[in-house]
Amino acid sequence: MKLKVDGRDVFATTGGVSFDPSKPAVIFLHGAGFDRTGWRLQTRWFAHHGRSVLAVDFPAHGWSEGPMLTSIADMADWTARLIDAAGLESAALVGHSMGALVALDCAGRHGGKVRALGLCGVATEMPVHPEMLESAKANTLKVQELMTFWGIGNSLHKGGMVSPGLWLRRESLAVLSHNEPDVIHADLAACNAYKDVLARASAVKCPTVLVLGDGDLMTPAAKAKSLAAAIAGAETVVIPNCGHFMMVERPDETLEALKRHV
Repeated sequence: MKLKVDGRDVFATTGGVSFDPSKPAVIFLHGAGFDRTGWRLQTRWFAHHGRSVLAVDFPAHGWSEGPMLTSIADMADWTARLIDAAGLESAALVGHSMGALVALDCAGRHGGKVRALGLCGVATEMPVHPEMLESAKANTLKVQELMTFWGIGNSLHKGGMVSPGLWLRRESLAVLSHNEPDVIHADLAACNAYKDVLARASAVKCPTVLVLGDGDLMTPAAKAKSLAAAIAGAETVVIPNCGHFMMVERPDETLEALKRHV
């Protein structure tokens, strides 16, 4: 499905069901350097259970037109305009990593447009290792290797995917490799620079769940405690044997945590 935001084409998948703005909507927001494809299982379930779904590519990602956005606040404002462009009064936002920061910021500053939040792989601060930033700035392959090596849970490096035939590391590298120059660096730098988590969290009024992995090296579950405490009524679900990419590593458990809230 294509939409227009700021006069530019935005691509989204709808979970296999035509988008209907009269139904409660769930918008899925991807992480740094990735695209809509990480949400395959979750989008299909919601689309077939009474929700309208948009798993979007941020500008300059996947099939969406650029230019890329270079701050979390800019992406959050863009997400608010996306809600309008889709003909919606409000939507639940489900974000992963960078997308979780965007969802939180959008809910904190555009609260009337956000009816629920699912924050996956998130922390109160999300600093990026200097090696990753340097490689991303130079557009070398090292950053892609580091993102997949540190991002995927230890047990999944050895096999054990619930989806037969899926090699998560190779799929992740394939998605990252299709980025235009400077996109990964812009995403990582935006996460590294964002310091407004607690300020935005205190303004959130909608139902919220944090979905975390107990083996996440990029956003350790312990680093999300102050964020969870700052959102009134927020629930935290920590998935066992799971790294940073919980929606693909442990798709069923991630879905169970989300569908109670969004």
